[in-house]
Amino acid sequence: MSKNIPIKLDYSYLAPEVTVNDLKWWQTSIDLAHEQLHKGTGAGNDFLGWMEPSEIMPKELLKLIKNTVIDLRKSADIMVVVGIGGSYLGARTVIEALAAKNAPEVIYAGQTLSADYTANLLSYLSDKRFCINVVSKSGTTTEPAIAFRLLKNLLEKNVGKEAAKKLIVASTDPVKGALRKMSNDEEYVTFPIPANVGGRYSVFTAVGMLPIAFAGIDIDAFIAGATDCAAACVVETSIEKNPAYLYAALRNHLYGQGKSIEIMATFEPRLRFLSEWWKQLYGESEGKDGMGIFPASVEFTTDLHSMGQMIQDGRRNIFETFITIEGGMPSIIIPEVEENLDGLNFLAGLDINEVNKRAYQGTALAHRDGGVPSMSFILPELSAMPFGALLYFFEKACGISGYLLRVNPFDQPGVEAYKENMFALMNKPGFADKTEKVVAAIKEKAGKSIVTF
Repeated sequence: MSKNIPIKLDYSYLAPEVTVNDLKWWQTSIDLAHEQLHKGTGAGNDFLGWMEPSEIMPKELLKLIKNTVIDLRKSADIMVVVGIGGSYLGARTVIEALAAKNAPEVIYAGQTLSADYTANLLSYLSDKRFCINVVSKSGTTTEPAIAFRLLKNLLEKNVGKEAAKKLIVASTDPVKGALRKMSNDEEYVTFPIPANVGGRYSVFTAVGMLPIAFAGIDIDAFIAGATDCAAACVVETSIEKNPAYLYAALRNHLYGQGKSIEIMATFEPRLRFLSEWWKQLYGESEGKDGMGIFPASVEFTTDLHSMGQMIQDGRRNIFETFITIEGGMPSIIIPEVEENLDGLNFLAGLDINEVNKRAYQGTALAHRDGGVPSMSFILPELSAMPFGALLYFFEKACGISGYLLRVNPFDQPGVEAYKENMFALMNKPGFADKTEKVVAAIKEKAGKSIVTF
């Protein structure tokens, strides 16, 4: 990676037999995947708009987003982001990782059908000053559409219909769809979701940028990190010089060796939603045609006391991808105590960050010795620029990795199956021909295999 992208990829803990030299036979496939991606000759080539962050988020659009946030904050202390999947995960990932403790609050709706979650959310907001950022290309996706109805109703009840219009911002299709029509009718402020950018690749569009900016994060630096990473990822296609392509090759090489599960392991609770975003990105992009590496996640050291046993001694079909942070964390020195009943005086005077670092090193070594190869992404600190670079890195590697697997990394046909059954069960117009079949299938199964305790 170039000097402007301070992210390191350490593959020291891979199996001894897996070296960059052994990966050279992947180079021809990498070159082909690069050509498919950059010349638009591969599957899903109508969804490549994410590849140039500075083009989908030019300076004038960044300025408009920042001005919109200034206006919203005059009347709102909280932003509710209404969306599901890529419509909220990217923003939440960045906000959870980077937002200051005293930052304006961003909360989420429309990512669940839980009545309990929704009731608690509406109760919490009932006496709060809030605005809504509804995110949907169509405006008809069930979960966010229901949530938006309820939140819009509450906002109008709180401040009146006319004032509510000024507190609703829609990120949607620029020309068509139910949400576009409603936005035009109600005169909401709107931001475009580019037609050539899929939801899980949309964090660098207004989908991510508006809530990230509301949370007080430097979106100029975030986009700059992504832009620099995009430039660095096209200088060389060589696996030895392009870490994004090396990561894609390593994943697929390990997959070919029977490592069908990749676990993202972090050592910072603030990175929990990085794992969730990454799981959607790779799971939805690669899980097709009976293929794909299953993306899972753990949070260490917490999960070393639970999932650690499975990783250390369980079935050897996994590899790990660690995310570690070199600096920028608060300094907490472990004190010496006279009694030393816990036997930890040998740690006295050490910074807890140093203990966390040793825990990572010890874990990677133990798991490697137990037959679990791993690689590590090392960030200098949790700040906007390197974090923007990291997210873009994963997007670029995902596009390449999908083509190495020979699947379309930009569609999600399997997502529609549950929706069709759900719509048929709810008698949605246009699904009547499916209703009888789905109801019959459920009746055939329902109650046949229940054990009562």
